[in-house]
Amino acid sequence: MRLFSKLCVAICSSSVLVLTGCQHLSQPNKIITSPQVQDENNFSLQGKIGVRTPQQSGSAFFTWVQQQDQFDIELTGILGVGKTQIEGKAGQVTLNSAKTGLITATTPEELLEKATGWQAPIMHLAYWVQAKPATQNAQASKDEQNRLKQLIEDGWTVDFSYNDKQILPNKLLLKQTLADDKGNRITMVIQNR
Repeated sequence: MRLFSKLCVAICSSSVLVLTGCQHLSQPNKIITSPQVQDENNFSLQGKIGVRTPQQSGSAFFTWVQQQDQFDIELTGILGVGKTQIEGKAGQVTLNSAKTGLITATTPEELLEKATGWQAPIMHLAYWVQAKPATQNAQASKDEQNRLKQLIEDGWTVDFSYNDKQILPNKLLLKQTLADDKGNRITMVIQNR
């Protein structure tokens, strides 16, 4: 479970740092009646992340506040148990919890590898959360409302789910196939934007 906690923390913190560095993402031209689309440099997200690997599985709740280049993420388990605090700015990320102690890194990928030993295209999360492909090599399919439905990119398949007519996803399912028909699976549910 300790490895899972580290993985959840690293993935969430990495996605925050990635979004911080991607200020060139443009907001859609569509007019939205809900507050779903916010200034990409100032936002707040709440949700749940779950990870399943061939070795283990688990989940955590997250609260993520972004203000320009600085962010603050709090991860907790069921009933607030196992609090982990992640803070950062471009070029510096710190993760601190009673279980792991202090872990520092300069990039999201470095943090993920230090915390879990696992390598993943964390930089892509900034695009995927915004329902965009990260590279020109991505294979994309769209739904009947012209929203991104699925991406196949750099060894990962990402399925997107939306609430009603919203243009940003409320759920991302990331799957990576490994040897022997095993795989890694990450589910990110965004409950509030």
